Amino acid sequence: MRQAFTLLIILALAGAGIYLLTPEGRQLIDRARIYMTRADYQARFRAGETLPGTPDLARIDERLAAVGVGMGVPVYLRIFKLEHELEIWVEKDGRFVRFATYPICLWSGRLGPKLKEGDRQAPEGFYTVAADQLNPNSRMHRSFSLGFPNLFDQAHGRTGSFLMVHGGCASIGCYAVTDPAVDEIWRLVTAALDKGEGRFPVHVFPFRMSESNVRARRGSPWDGFWADLKKGYDLFEQSWLPPVVSVCQGRYVFAPGSVETVGGPIEERCPPEVAGDI
Repeated sequence: MRQAFTLLIILALAGAGIYLLTPEGRQLIDRARIYMTRADYQARFRAGETLPGTPDLARIDERLAAVGVGMGVPVYLRIFKLEHELEIWVEKDGRFVRFATYPICLWSGRLGPKLKEGDRQAPEGFYTVAADQLNPNSRMHRSFSLGFPNLFDQAHGRTGSFLMVHGGCASIGCYAVTDPAVDEIWRLVTAALDKGEGRFPVHVFPFRMSESNVRARRGSPWDGFWADLKKGYDLFEQSWLPPVVSVCQGRYVFAPGSVETVGGPIEERCPPEVAGDI
Protein backbone atom coordinates (compact mmCIF):
# COMPACT_ATOMS: atom_id res chain seq x y z
CA MET A 1 0.00 0.00 0.00
CA ARG A 2 2.81 2.41 0.90
CA GLN A 3 4.55 1.71 -2.41
CA ALA A 4 1.35 2.33 -4.33
CA PHE A 5 0.78 5.61 -2.51
CA THR A 6 4.36 6.68 -3.23
CA LEU A 7 3.88 5.82 -6.90
CA LEU A 8 0.69 7.89 -7.02
CA ILE A 9 2.52 10.87 -5.53
CA ILE A 10 5.33 10.52 -8.08
CA LEU A 11 2.85 10.29 -10.96
CA ALA A 12 0.93 13.32 -9.67
CA LEU A 13 4.12 15.37 -9.41
CA ALA A 14 5.20 14.26 -12.86
CA GLY A 15 1.80 15.20 -14.25
CA ALA A 16 1.99 18.60 -12.59
CA GLY A 17 5.45 19.12 -14.03
CA ILE A 18 4.25 18.25 -17.52
CA TYR A 19 1.24 20.56 -17.13
CA LEU A 20 3.51 23.48 -16.21
CA LEU A 21 5.26 23.04 -19.56
CA THR A 22 2.00 23.60 -21.47
CA PRO A 23 0.77 27.08 -22.51
CA GLU A 24 -1.87 26.89 -19.78
CA GLY A 25 0.78 25.91 -17.22
CA ARG A 26 3.00 28.79 -18.32
CA GLN A 27 0.08 31.18 -17.81
CA LEU A 28 -0.42 29.77 -14.33
CA ILE A 29 3.23 30.35 -13.47
CA ASP A 30 3.07 33.92 -14.79
CA ARG A 31 -0.11 34.67 -12.85
CA ALA A 32 1.43 33.31 -9.66
CA ARG A 33 4.51 35.47 -10.14
CA ILE A 34 2.40 38.56 -10.82
CA TYR A 35 0.21 37.91 -7.79
CA MET A 36 3.19 37.46 -5.45
CA THR A 37 4.85 40.66 -6.66
CA ARG A 38 1.61 42.61 -6.33
CA ALA A 39 1.06 41.33 -2.80
CA ASP A 40 4.63 42.14 -1.79
CA TYR A 41 4.64 45.65 -3.28
CA GLN A 42 1.22 46.57 -1.90
CA ALA A 43 2.26 45.41 1.57
CA ARG A 44 5.43 47.47 1.38
CA PHE A 45 3.51 50.48 0.10
CA ARG A 46 0.99 50.29 2.92
CA ALA A 47 3.87 50.03 5.41
CA GLY A 48 5.45 53.20 3.97
CA GLU A 49 8.50 51.33 2.67
CA THR A 50 10.43 52.19 -0.49
CA LEU A 51 9.84 49.56 -3.15
CA PRO A 52 12.83 47.35 -4.08
CA GLY A 53 14.83 48.72 -7.00
CA THR A 54 13.71 52.34 -6.59
CA PRO A 55 16.51 54.72 -7.65
CA ASP A 56 17.93 57.31 -5.23
CA LEU A 57 15.31 59.89 -6.10
CA ALA A 58 16.94 62.58 -3.96
CA ARG A 59 20.04 62.54 -6.19
CA ILE A 60 18.52 63.00 -9.63
CA ASP A 61 20.94 65.76 -10.65
CA GLU A 62 23.96 63.68 -9.62
CA ARG A 63 22.59 60.66 -11.43
CA LEU A 64 22.02 62.67 -14.61
CA ALA A 65 25.57 64.00 -14.39
CA ALA A 66 26.88 60.45 -13.97
CA VAL A 67 25.16 59.47 -17.23
CA GLY A 68 26.54 62.61 -18.89
CA VAL A 69 23.27 64.34 -19.75
CA GLY A 70 21.26 67.27 -18.47
CA MET A 71 17.59 67.83 -17.80
CA GLY A 72 15.62 68.37 -21.01
CA VAL A 73 17.12 65.75 -23.32
CA PRO A 74 14.65 63.57 -25.28
CA VAL A 75 13.24 60.63 -23.32
CA TYR A 76 11.78 57.23 -24.12
CA LEU A 77 9.87 54.93 -21.75
CA ARG A 78 9.45 51.16 -21.69
CA ILE A 79 7.09 49.20 -19.44
CA PHE A 80 7.38 45.48 -18.67
CA LYS A 81 4.32 43.97 -17.04
CA LEU A 82 5.67 40.66 -15.75
CA GLU A 83 8.75 42.30 -14.24
CA HIS A 84 6.73 45.22 -12.80
CA GLU A 85 9.25 47.70 -14.21
CA LEU A 86 9.15 51.06 -15.98
CA GLU A 87 12.37 52.20 -17.63
CA ILE A 88 13.23 55.72 -18.71
CA TRP A 89 15.89 56.19 -21.35
CA VAL A 90 17.57 59.49 -22.26
CA GLU A 91 19.26 60.62 -25.46
CA LYS A 92 23.04 60.94 -25.41
CA ASP A 93 25.28 61.40 -28.46
CA GLY A 94 22.64 60.23 -30.92
CA ARG A 95 21.62 57.11 -29.02
CA PHE A 96 19.50 56.36 -25.96
CA VAL A 97 20.93 55.15 -22.68
CA ARG A 98 18.97 53.82 -19.75
CA PHE A 99 18.76 56.40 -16.98
CA ALA A 100 16.52 54.67 -14.43
CA THR A 101 14.26 51.70 -13.76
CA TYR A 102 11.29 52.20 -11.44
CA PRO A 103 9.27 49.41 -9.82
CA ILE A 104 5.61 49.48 -10.77
CA CYS A 105 3.67 49.22 -7.52
CA LEU A 106 0.53 47.92 -9.24
CA TRP A 107 -0.96 47.25 -12.64
CA SER A 108 -4.20 45.36 -13.16
CA GLY A 109 -5.24 42.41 -15.24
CA ARG A 110 -3.11 39.69 -16.83
CA LEU A 111 -0.53 39.46 -19.57
CA GLY A 112 -2.11 40.40 -22.88
CA PRO A 113 -3.65 43.53 -24.41
CA LYS A 114 -6.60 45.56 -23.20
CA LEU A 115 -9.72 44.67 -25.20
CA LYS A 116 -12.66 46.68 -23.92
CA GLU A 117 -13.81 49.32 -21.49
CA GLY A 118 -14.26 47.88 -18.03
CA ASP A 119 -12.09 44.77 -18.40
CA ARG A 120 -9.62 46.21 -15.86
CA GLN A 121 -6.79 45.20 -18.16
CA ALA A 122 -3.66 47.33 -18.50
CA PRO A 123 -2.79 47.85 -22.18
CA GLU A 124 0.15 46.60 -24.20
CA GLY A 125 1.50 48.18 -27.36
CA PHE A 126 3.12 51.34 -28.68
CA TYR A 127 1.95 54.74 -27.50
CA THR A 128 3.06 58.36 -27.60
CA VAL A 129 2.44 61.10 -25.07
CA ALA A 130 2.15 64.83 -25.85
CA ALA A 131 1.95 67.72 -23.40
CA ASP A 132 -1.85 67.80 -23.43
CA GLN A 133 -1.94 64.21 -22.10
CA LEU A 134 -0.28 65.24 -18.83
CA ASN A 135 -2.36 65.95 -15.74
CA PRO A 136 -0.48 67.66 -12.87
CA ASN A 137 -3.62 67.71 -10.72
CA SER A 138 -4.59 64.08 -10.96
CA ARG A 139 -6.36 62.48 -8.02
CA MET A 140 -3.49 59.96 -8.25
CA HIS A 141 -0.97 62.79 -7.62
CA ARG A 142 0.33 63.21 -11.19
CA SER A 143 -0.58 61.26 -14.29
CA PHE A 144 -0.20 61.07 -18.03
CA SER A 145 -2.48 59.28 -20.45
CA LEU A 146 -1.00 56.63 -22.73
CA GLY A 147 -3.45 57.63 -25.47
CA PHE A 148 -5.35 54.34 -25.52
CA PRO A 149 -6.97 53.40 -27.84
CA ASN A 150 -4.34 54.23 -30.45
CA LEU A 151 -4.75 53.56 -34.18
CA PHE A 152 -3.90 49.89 -33.76
CA ASP A 153 -6.38 49.46 -30.90
CA GLN A 154 -9.08 51.27 -32.88
CA ALA A 155 -8.47 49.02 -35.88
CA HIS A 156 -9.28 46.04 -33.66
CA GLY A 157 -12.35 47.61 -32.06
CA ARG A 158 -10.72 47.90 -28.65
CA THR A 159 -12.26 50.38 -26.25
CA GLY A 160 -11.19 52.05 -23.04
CA SER A 161 -10.35 55.43 -21.58
CA PHE A 162 -8.16 57.11 -19.00
CA LEU A 163 -5.38 54.52 -19.19
CA MET A 164 -2.59 56.23 -17.30
CA VAL A 165 0.82 56.09 -15.73
CA HIS A 166 0.36 57.70 -12.33
CA GLY A 167 1.36 57.79 -8.67
CA GLY A 168 -0.05 55.83 -5.78
CA CYS A 169 -0.52 52.07 -5.73
CA ALA A 170 -3.99 51.47 -7.19
CA SER A 171 -5.07 50.42 -10.67
CA ILE A 172 -8.10 49.49 -12.75
CA GLY A 173 -6.12 49.43 -16.00
CA CYS A 174 -3.28 51.86 -15.26
CA TYR A 175 0.37 51.62 -14.23
CA ALA A 176 0.94 53.02 -10.73
CA VAL A 177 4.56 53.79 -9.80
CA THR A 178 4.15 55.59 -6.39
CA ASP A 179 4.13 59.34 -5.89
CA PRO A 180 7.91 59.91 -5.45
CA ALA A 181 8.70 57.90 -8.58
CA VAL A 182 6.10 59.66 -10.73
CA ASP A 183 7.48 63.00 -9.50
CA GLU A 184 10.90 62.14 -10.93
CA ILE A 185 9.44 60.79 -14.17
CA TRP A 186 7.34 63.95 -14.40
CA ARG A 187 10.41 66.18 -14.13
CA LEU A 188 12.16 64.30 -16.91
CA VAL A 189 9.27 64.11 -19.37
CA THR A 190 8.08 67.69 -18.88
CA ALA A 191 11.63 69.00 -19.33
CA ALA A 192 11.94 67.00 -22.56
CA LEU A 193 8.62 68.32 -23.87
CA ASP A 194 9.55 71.89 -22.87
CA LYS A 195 12.82 71.57 -24.81
CA GLY A 196 11.07 70.52 -28.02
CA GLU A 197 10.38 66.78 -27.94
CA GLY A 198 6.94 66.79 -29.55
CA ARG A 199 5.87 63.50 -27.97
CA PHE A 200 7.69 60.89 -25.96
CA PRO A 201 7.16 57.23 -26.84
CA VAL A 202 5.97 54.71 -24.28
CA HIS A 203 6.31 51.09 -25.37
CA VAL A 204 4.46 48.56 -23.21
CA PHE A 205 5.46 44.89 -23.29
CA PRO A 206 4.07 41.83 -21.50
CA PHE A 207 7.59 40.82 -20.43
CA ARG A 208 11.20 41.34 -21.50
CA MET A 209 11.00 39.98 -25.01
CA SER A 210 14.07 37.80 -25.20
CA GLU A 211 13.94 34.75 -27.48
CA SER A 212 13.74 32.45 -24.46
CA ASN A 213 10.88 34.37 -22.86
CA VAL A 214 8.86 34.39 -26.08
CA ARG A 215 9.60 30.72 -26.74
CA ALA A 216 8.43 29.76 -23.23
CA ARG A 217 5.03 31.30 -23.96
CA ARG A 218 4.35 29.81 -27.37
CA GLY A 219 0.81 28.64 -27.69
CA SER A 220 -0.60 31.74 -26.00
CA PRO A 221 -3.64 33.33 -27.66
CA TRP A 222 -1.44 36.42 -28.07
CA ASP A 223 1.40 34.72 -29.99
CA GLY A 224 0.92 36.80 -33.14
CA PHE A 225 0.42 40.07 -31.31
CA TRP A 226 3.50 39.50 -29.15
CA ALA A 227 5.54 38.53 -32.22
CA ASP A 228 4.79 41.97 -33.68
CA LEU A 229 5.66 43.68 -30.38
CA LYS A 230 8.95 41.83 -30.40
CA LYS A 231 9.88 43.31 -33.79
CA GLY A 232 9.72 46.81 -32.32
CA TYR A 233 11.51 45.66 -29.18
CA ASP A 234 14.33 44.10 -31.21
CA LEU A 235 14.81 47.19 -33.39
CA PHE A 236 15.48 49.27 -30.30
CA GLU A 237 17.76 46.64 -28.77
CA GLN A 238 19.82 46.59 -31.97
CA SER A 239 20.21 50.35 -32.41
CA TRP A 240 19.34 51.99 -29.05
CA LEU A 241 17.00 54.24 -31.02
CA PRO A 242 13.20 53.96 -30.69
CA PRO A 243 11.82 52.71 -34.02
CA VAL A 244 9.32 54.58 -36.15
CA VAL A 245 6.01 52.84 -35.39
CA SER A 246 3.15 52.80 -37.89
CA VAL A 247 -0.07 50.84 -38.28
CA CYS A 248 -0.63 49.02 -41.56
CA GLN A 249 -3.72 46.90 -42.25
CA GLY A 250 -4.29 46.36 -38.54
CA ARG A 251 -0.68 45.43 -37.74
CA TYR A 252 2.18 47.29 -36.12
CA VAL A 253 5.01 47.90 -38.57
CA PHE A 254 8.39 49.45 -37.91
CA ALA A 255 11.22 51.31 -39.55
CA PRO A 256 14.59 52.26 -38.06
CA GLY A 257 14.36 55.43 -36.00
CA SER A 258 16.60 58.40 -35.34
CA VAL A 259 16.80 61.14 -32.75
CA GLU A 260 14.72 63.31 -35.09
CA THR A 261 11.87 60.77 -35.37
CA VAL A 262 11.47 60.14 -31.63
CA GLY A 263 8.92 62.92 -31.10
CA GLY A 264 6.60 61.90 -33.93
CA PRO A 265 3.09 60.43 -33.65
CA ILE A 266 2.07 56.90 -34.63
CA GLU A 267 0.43 57.12 -38.05
CA GLU A 268 -1.50 54.80 -40.32
CA ARG A 269 0.75 54.00 -43.25
CA CYS A 270 2.37 51.05 -44.96
CA PRO A 271 6.04 51.70 -45.70
CA PRO A 272 6.94 50.23 -49.14
CA GLU A 273 9.57 47.95 -47.66
CA VAL A 274 7.10 46.21 -45.33
CA ALA A 275 3.72 46.57 -47.04
CA GLY A 276 4.23 43.38 -49.00
CA ASP A 277 4.86 41.39 -45.81
CA ILE A 278 1.48 42.20 -44.20
